Parts: sequence; structure tokens; C-alpha cells
Amino acid sequence: MTHSGGCQCGAIRYRAEKLGDFVICHCRMCQKAFGNFGAALADAQGLTFTRGKPSEFRSSSIVSRGFCSQCGTPLYMREDGYPHEIAVGTLDHPDEAGHPKRQSGVESRLRWFATMVILPEETTNEYRSPDDLKKLKSRQHPDHDTDEWPAGGAS
Repeated sequence: MTHSGGCQCGAIRYRAEKLGDFVICHCRMCQKAFGNFGAALADAQGLTFTRGKPSEFRSSSIVSRGFCSQCGTPLYMREDGYPHEIAVGTLDHPDEAGHPKRQSGVESRLRWFATMVILPEETTNEYRSPDDLKKLKSRQHPDHDTDEWPAGGAS
């Protein structure tokens, strides 16, 4: 089973032959690279880019981070000598990554992370009005491969 994914704007698409370990990394570099609590990453074996080529930033002496230069989506981190670790949220079907197997970089974990599961939950339809929902038309690339993007070749 192959796994496909890509960035928000569709300039970069990829395919992975197999997903390996799924890890939540809390290190400070992942926090900054993803602008978030950290990163959800899965080993991507047999990774090929089927549209576009990511830009890279060397975030340390041993790690490169790939991202889309068009929309800024973080796509992967790659430690020298190891497979790419793809950002789980960029997969067309993120649940295919399974469940995280471990957490790393926990010395930088944000204090509130462990309590997220007890926060009240609501769906988008519960906190947005019907008029707001009409305005929320996504401009993101769909969660599947397309022959061209944007659709019809328009920018």
C-alpha cells in the first residue's frame, strides 16, 4: 500500500511506499519548524516526489527540513543517514500513519500538552454560523493526486 500526500497549495506532492514508526517530537527545533507544540512525524520509506521539489533548511549540523516554498507547509525532517520522516498532517489520509509509538524531545514538551485530551471539544459546525461556513471555501489542494493544480491551470 502506498501513501500519498503533499503541501497545502499542491505545488509539491509525494508518495511513500511504506510508513514506519510514528513519533511525536517535542524538541525545540520541531516546535519552531512547525510553529506548534512539536511535530507528528512518520518514517517514510521509498519516498518520491511526484510533483515539485521541496526547499530545504538545514536546522542543525545533522538535520534537514523540507518545506514548500510556495505555501510554507512543513513536509519532512531528515537526519543524515536516515529515511525522511514525513509530517503526518501532510498525508492525504493521516490516520494511515496509525498511532504514535513514542514521544521524543520531551525536555521541551509544553506543560499543557498532557491535558489537551480533557479540553472541551466542538466541531466546526458548532462554533461557525451557516454564513461563516459558506465563506470557508477551501483553497487547499484536495487530499488526492490531481493531473494539474490549480484546477484548470488557473492561479
